[in-house]
Amino acid sequence: MKTFLQKSYRWVDDRVQLDNLVHFMGKKYVPVHRHSIWYYFGGVSLFLFIIQVVTGIMLLLYYKSGEDAAFESIQYLMSKVEFGWLIRSVHSWAANLFILAAMIHMFSVFFEKAYRRPREITWVTGMLMFFLALGFGFSGYLLPWNELAFFATKVGTDIAGVVPVVGKPLLVFLRGGEEVTGATLSRFFGFHVAVFPGIFTVLLGIHLVLVQRQGISEPLGISHEHGKELKTMPFFPNFLLRDLLLWLLVLNIIAILAVFFPWELGKKADAFASAPAGIKPEWYFMFMFQTLKYIPAKVIFIDGEILGIMFFGVAGLLWLIVPFWDKASARGKQNRLLNYIGLFVVFYIILFTIIGWLA
Repeated sequence: MKTFLQKSYRWVDDRVQLDNLVHFMGKKYVPVHRHSIWYYFGGVSLFLFIIQVVTGIMLLLYYKSGEDAAFESIQYLMSKVEFGWLIRSVHSWAANLFILAAMIHMFSVFFEKAYRRPREITWVTGMLMFFLALGFGFSGYLLPWNELAFFATKVGTDIAGVVPVVGKPLLVFLRGGEEVTGATLSRFFGFHVAVFPGIFTVLLGIHLVLVQRQGISEPLGISHEHGKELKTMPFFPNFLLRDLLLWLLVLNIIAILAVFFPWELGKKADAFASAPAGIKPEWYFMFMFQTLKYIPAKVIFIDGEILGIMFFGVAGLLWLIVPFWDKASARGKQNRLLNYIGLFVVFYIILFTIIGWLA
């Protein structure tokens, strides 16, 4: 058996130079310090994305796009297909946990200033993937073609429609017309299963290559703590095994959520029905939704909703390009003002999400 494995390894090595990869993995080390726990959320995000890809492909075997078939196909999947309800619940819970894990990963990178030179592109690709993750959530929400998804999409695209200059064309592009119809469903289906995954896969490839090439960043000041030399651990197998252990834990959490809190289907969408009372967006859009509710209809001479959207647009852009204007971190200095801004953003998101949820 051992000889067979050695021969197999040599056969593959002669063709793809596995020895180079093994040599590279053997030299890879991960810094160890009191903030090391945050290193694992990038791997958790990747694991949750893989779960969504696998369960998404399984759902595609039964899903039928179109306003006359989408709801019925999900209903059939959940009631007639063996473990169909479980696969859908796992896909939905994994999607929500994916955004949560990606958000935690993003803020941990921000507070550790891991975006500073030479990791600017790594940060930008990560942020673009985070925006795409929100796009996955928004487009996937409509696919069951149920009542809540229909009106949530209507509200969401209405908000996009008030963006100055490009709002109206953007609304027509997203909906495939003036109203939310079967054309909108087909368009969102295309975004969800083809356009977004294609772009995301390219960005993920670049992101992972850069992480491997540059290694894992050390937070500012950590390497000089108490004048001691920084501790490290081998990536393979020590860090990888810890990563896999955490993945197993996350898989158990998803299984518990999917079994005890299965994802509901609700009623089929009816364009002529009135919107359900108290309709709300998904939790990751809640803080923005709640903020727009508090802005007055008119602020001086600007429409309040437009002002709110412009504020979030500018804030998102500044967050995306933070490595290029945070000059203090680039010079290796602590930027306390930026840390306070980051803490305020975290507190703001949590507070307004809770208020929106309870409202």
